[in-house]
Amino acid sequence: MKAIDFFELLFLGAIWGASFILIKYAAPEFGIFTLVEIRALGASLLLLPLVFLKRSHAVLFTHWHHLLIVGLLNTVIPFCLFNYGLLHIQAGLAAILNATAPMFGVLIAYLYLKESIGKLGLFGVLLGFFGVVLISYEQNTEGDTSLIPILAILLATFCYGIAAAYLRSKLSNVNAFALAGGSQLFSALALLPLALIDMPTSLPSPQAITSALILAFVCTGLAYVLYFDLIAKVGAPRAMTVGYLVPLFGIVWGYIIMNETLSELTLLGGGLILLGVMLATNVVERFIRYKKRV
Repeated sequence: MKAIDFFELLFLGAIWGASFILIKYAAPEFGIFTLVEIRALGASLLLLPLVFLKRSHAVLFTHWHHLLIVGLLNTVIPFCLFNYGLLHIQAGLAAILNATAPMFGVLIAYLYLKESIGKLGLFGVLLGFFGVVLISYEQNTEGDTSLIPILAILLATFCYGIAAAYLRSKLSNVNAFALAGGSQLFSALALLPLALIDMPTSLPSPQAITSALILAFVCTGLAYVLYFDLIAKVGAPRAMTVGYLVPLFGIVWGYIIMNETLSELTLLGGGLILLGVMLATNVVERFIRYKKRV
């Protein structure tokens, strides 16, 4: 990986890590559904011109039903659940729980697509879930937060896993920008009725408006562009390692901006989740094979 690609990967991790802080600023004033609508609309405005430039717009009509399902599973439902969860828990904790998404993806691919997981992968899944149990136990016994927001975020990452399996099953040959732009467009259309009902009764603060716009155009639209650019330049496996940077940046931003601190047990649980994800997605095994070749 070239240095410029590595810094692009770090930048993407920083962007997605910051999204949890921005949600905490914007969700209380915009409402759960309206904020997701703003994100989906903003991302659509940024991504759809690229879809037409790449002449992939036909996919929006031929595969609209698949794109709608992906939009529901990858944007509407998980974004709403994250908005709800972040009304009650710290941004750093949400970033750690977000790291379970690849683990759920591996597990669902094993159950739904019959993809091999292996003993090491199965151990990784179990290790990751043990990390979740530690965090849930700590929050339930020592924190002032109920388990419902944690379960909401875990359900969101579970939806990400379902969406990944659905994409591989139904849309594996579709242009990536068409997938991203189309899914955001249909997400915005599907959520519009709820967003209209959920609209704030008073004008949100400048801080909330700025946070919502950054979420839409930077953390969603631009992030997709960077992510697909990395996939094209360094390949999907290396681009997906951004998932290991997001919790780190989420914790750092939470500490710097909101003075958040996480307990030792929560950090231990987060470490187990990351290690479990690395085992489940064969990152450790690929690294060992690479070292042997070198």
